[in-house]
Amino acid sequence: MNSTATQSTSRRRTALQPGMLRAALLDRLTRALGKDQQTATLRDYYDALSLAVREELTLRWLATQQRVARARVKRVCYLSVEYLPGRSLLNALSSLDGDFVQEARDVLREMGKDLDDVAAQEVDPGLGNGGLGRLAACFLDSLATLQYPAVGYGIRYDYGIFTQVIDAEGGQREVASSWLSLRNVWETPRGNVRYTVRFGGRSVPTTDDDGRGRHSWVDTRNIYAIGFDQLIPGNRGPTVNHLRLWSGRGIMPFHIEAFNAGDYAAAVQEQIDAKNLSRVLYPDDSTPQGRELRFKQQYFFVSASLQDILATHMHEGRPLRTLPESVALQLNDTHPTLAIPELMRLLVDEHEIPWVEAWQMTRKIFSYTNHTLLPEALETWFVSFFERLLPRHLEIIYLINKDFLAQVAQKYPGDVDRQQAMSIIAEGHERRVRMSHLAVIGSHCVNGVAKLHSDLMRKTIFAPFAEMFPERFTNVTNGIASRRWLKQSNIGLSALLTEHLGSAWENDLEEIDRLSAAADDPEFRRRFRLIKHFNKQRLADEILRRTGLSVDVDTLFDVQVKRIHEYKRQLLNLLYVVSRYDRIRDNPSLDIVPRTVIFAGKAAPGYAMAKAVIRLINNVATVIDQDPLVRSKLRVVFLPDYDVSLAQKIMPAANLSEQISTAGMEASGTGNMKLALNGALTVGTLDGANIEIRDRVGADNIFIFGLTAGEVAAQRARGYAPSEFIEADADLKRALNLIASGHFSRDRAEEARGIVDRLRGDGEQFLVCADFAAYAAAQEQVDTLFRQSDEWSRKAVINCLSMGSFSSDRSIREYADRIWSIRPVI
Repeated sequence: MNSTATQSTSRRRTALQPGMLRAALLDRLTRALGKDQQTATLRDYYDALSLAVREELTLRWLATQQRVARARVKRVCYLSVEYLPGRSLLNALSSLDGDFVQEARDVLREMGKDLDDVAAQEVDPGLGNGGLGRLAACFLDSLATLQYPAVGYGIRYDYGIFTQVIDAEGGQREVASSWLSLRNVWETPRGNVRYTVRFGGRSVPTTDDDGRGRHSWVDTRNIYAIGFDQLIPGNRGPTVNHLRLWSGRGIMPFHIEAFNAGDYAAAVQEQIDAKNLSRVLYPDDSTPQGRELRFKQQYFFVSASLQDILATHMHEGRPLRTLPESVALQLNDTHPTLAIPELMRLLVDEHEIPWVEAWQMTRKIFSYTNHTLLPEALETWFVSFFERLLPRHLEIIYLINKDFLAQVAQKYPGDVDRQQAMSIIAEGHERRVRMSHLAVIGSHCVNGVAKLHSDLMRKTIFAPFAEMFPERFTNVTNGIASRRWLKQSNIGLSALLTEHLGSAWENDLEEIDRLSAAADDPEFRRRFRLIKHFNKQRLADEILRRTGLSVDVDTLFDVQVKRIHEYKRQLLNLLYVVSRYDRIRDNPSLDIVPRTVIFAGKAAPGYAMAKAVIRLINNVATVIDQDPLVRSKLRVVFLPDYDVSLAQKIMPAANLSEQISTAGMEASGTGNMKLALNGALTVGTLDGANIEIRDRVGADNIFIFGLTAGEVAAQRARGYAPSEFIEADADLKRALNLIASGHFSRDRAEEARGIVDRLRGDGEQFLVCADFAAYAAAQEQVDTLFRQSDEWSRKAVINCLSMGSFSSDRSIREYADRIWSIRPVI
């Protein structure tokens, strides 16, 4: 028998087939964990089941790698400092052919266990903070499902994003994440995947044997980057890709001489310093040490990733000069931009490719996704950091900038102001490297993530670049993975769709467009309402478990769940809540739609205003809960420690989706898509992807309010004065005064006044007061419609069935066709 036949026979013999899960679980329980059913804990059952499923995925991963290597096709490598993959067990079971989720449920029930309880033993990986990381995870899911050859690269943060705890005063407290405190069954340590990452030292010009100038980077301080792989299965298909995460290790982890001399700290200092690079996501950058650690983190990640990419390329026997035809590298925001000078260093210094040719290769390989127009997200790094930590990369950046500015001068002779505006180096008291400029200059394609965002990107932050290189800029609207956000999160709705459409919608969400007439089917709407009610009860149970609050599932579930930031305007929502509270308190018999207003999200540790908003939300919630006249008509809930698993319970339960950012400031948003797909109606500004959602669902099926991006710009240009709007709106004025009085924050009245002072201050950046009246009017429309239960359901169904184009599969096809030039490997 030939080797191929032998592999095929082995594959058939060892593959996990329907009906085999019980035997596989018991085998791993006894052989791998040394337990039996009498002594096994829920965690043991979780580990055993996960091992059985992971082994099946590993077989598929090996087959995928072999298939891709034989095909010698182009891969995409996705570089992101954030990933929010969510829990793996149910996702992996759901991805397999056959109903393994139900089989696992049945097998565990026979053993006296519940699958949901077993799956809950898994802790969400704390590898991301918000939409950026969740988008990256959705894209990896789509790449595998669509069978594109792909690898994700990131950092294996030991503690990731912090665990959010709400203290007795309602404030956020950060606690180290425990996601790696127990064995992570889903990762594969790759001890042989180890690369040296260098810092410091100096760049020395040299001459090679042919008299050509070279540079050597010498006297560096080195650490190891060790790879850990997380498998990424495609849905109901053979492809399993991987996410490779890097962990820092010391070259010499333990210095016995120092230990024997009694200097115990020095004995392990090298290991501590190396591990610090992969301790936490986004170290607090309010200190010089924190800023330096972030800078080193970013280089550590891209250096290891590029070394791995080149090693894979050359291991497959491909000439280095074919790299642009073999690899596409996507920069997910500016954080991985150091990959551009690092690839130039590797090509020019390590592999002796001439500068001009290396630059042509680099630009063909890289593309850059911009995710925000906010100045604080457009990273700049001190030149002094480069001088001290990456001296050779600074030389490379200077050369890139010199060549680029020569192009600018040639195209726009004498326009010195344009050269300064477009330069990679920002001159000033302390010179900085503009990473977004480097990303644009070093990439062949730059994309925004919603039509409005891409248009504003061209007209504002990158206007001179778009004028010089109009063909370089494009749009790819974000999307979401229907497998995670519908199939796994909303089992009842998924079953209803499958009953009418079959399962094809799982891998082609646009299939749901065929069901659009169901919005006018009374029986479909009735079942849709029942599913929503079930999901609301599930969320109510979670709210009770986490907060001790009992909420009424017949109230309108009004949801704003996202990172806490002033531009996302949780304060606008809260001001309306306070106004509603004030009206009910003045007239307890007021005929008003009962609401449960649900907030969730984390604030950056150094963002004082965002943390003050969290405390105020919780203080308002407490006061309302203590008022028996109000709480039957209004409740406020802040759900702590928002993550993917919590989102999977919130999204299917929401009636109303709050997407109320200041117009022109939200790049896209994907929470808006997840909530609409699960049948929530949106109240929102014309910002980000809200515009495209409105175009798809119809203006009559969404509550749009407020200033447009152009009107926001005009308000700012003429000098925004909140007092004009406050004096013209009695409800707004009363709400602000009530907060400022300390009514909700008796022990922190000064902090509450500080929030109100910010909103009242001339030039307040986010125009909360300017949009309040329009927002309140939109909320009145919400109340009116919610009283018409069947009509609300009709519009909710329309929203759900109009989301087909907001799939991450569609996004990935656009990237693959228009930016990466890759094709599936079947």
